[in-house]
Amino acid sequence: MVAILLIEDDPLVRRGLELALSRHGYDMRTAGTGRDGLRALDADVPDLVLLDLMLPDLDGLEVCRRIRAGGDLPVIMLTARGDDLDVVGGLEAGADDYVVKPARPAVLDARIRAVLRRSAGDPDGIRTHRDLRIDTTALTVSRRGEPVTLTPTEMRLLLTLSASPGRVFSRQRLLEDVWEHDYLGDSRLVDNCVQRLRAKIETDPAAPEFVQTVRGFGYRFGPVQG
Repeated sequence: MVAILLIEDDPLVRRGLELALSRHGYDMRTAGTGRDGLRALDADVPDLVLLDLMLPDLDGLEVCRRIRAGGDLPVIMLTARGDDLDVVGGLEAGADDYVVKPARPAVLDARIRAVLRRSAGDPDGIRTHRDLRIDTTALTVSRRGEPVTLTPTEMRLLLTLSASPGRVFSRQRLLEDVWEHDYLGDSRLVDNCVQRLRAKIETDPAAPEFVQTVRGFGYRFGPVQG
């Protein structure tokens, strides 16, 4: 599950975003000040930081600069201030994106996924997850150096899931993204394809490492990259 640290001083906004993004499948952690946020980062590094600009002790720009000085952790600036100078200041401080509040959770979820995709990158179209290698350009897959033959649908399913490690996909979402049609209610298509894919890429399909079931929700790709 993708871990997100939300640094936001307004308790109502903080709680609202925490609940809303949790429903989108994120592991939400929160801090109410810039300094508390930096301490939380030192204790446990998340996959992405949602950072309010106006904080009481250490403003968001300074927090962003300190995060960026320590590495490439993705940062989305989240603030009510949306004039051009603020946007430019946030991006120049190192933010990967800038979202003006209020933002609908679905929109924020899309922006988070876009930033995570860019930050993960696919150098030369290659995705490597432990001993599983996916060439998204040549559309080939290998495990421990041995080629794995997938059907076109299995390949599309693997490409969809592996593009966002840790993200939970519902069966309906996978039907729309992979099959590109509205197979409403026919989730067996997904389950059957997952079983075939697991048989080809997992060491133990009964205890899958890559295509994991999230009970009551759907599937996600693991292991989650830190």
